[in-house]
Amino acid sequence: MIEESEQVISVWVRDPRIQKNDFWHAYMDYEICLHTDSVCFTKKISSVRRRYSEFVWLRQKLQANSMLMVQLPELPPKNPFFSLNNAQQITDRMKGLQKFLEQILQNPLLLSDSCLHLFLQSQLSVSKMEACAAGLTRYSVAQAVQGCGLRRFHSEEDLQKDHSMSCDSDSDCSECKISNVAINKAESTASLDFMGTSQEETLSCSSVST
Repeated sequence: MIEESEQVISVWVRDPRIQKNDFWHAYMDYEICLHTDSVCFTKKISSVRRRYSEFVWLRQKLQANSMLMVQLPELPPKNPFFSLNNAQQITDRMKGLQKFLEQILQNPLLLSDSCLHLFLQSQLSVSKMEACAAGLTRYSVAQAVQGCGLRRFHSEEDLQKDHSMSCDSDSDCSECKISNVAINKAESTASLDFMGTSQEETLSCSSVST
């Protein structure tokens, strides 16, 4: 939790999940939960899923955009022997990613970076985040952030149906309407407890798809 001039920014990296590209290829992604009353964020509560490679992209963009004026924290090192079945490796990486974000969010200069806001509060792919931050999309950064809202799934069948429509977060698919994101029911209120409920919802980004 970060407190800056009585403004609070709380961030969690949690709920690691294995996502399959196809029968042979899979990757791990993590839920990023943000809860804040900071004026730097127009959206006070959000949840998205990101994978390690997207964290690497974020660090590179922040370093480039800050013109080396900021010494960025390090990400947990890339492990060539990282296993999706090794619980300790996954836990260590998840803790390292959360520490990275906590340190990033303590820097007022970085809080003004559009890439950071898109990374934390939209489910756009890397290519779409770059285009949006550069002003090359029909939607603005604010619209991309606000366009990702909560949508209730009423049955497992609905969840599977919408998951089948989703595309990988690293892909260039222009029809990515629904992202495979699970968040807690409690996030719809101001008194959040991200770690204390098993009720799931999904994040829908349909209003900012291209």
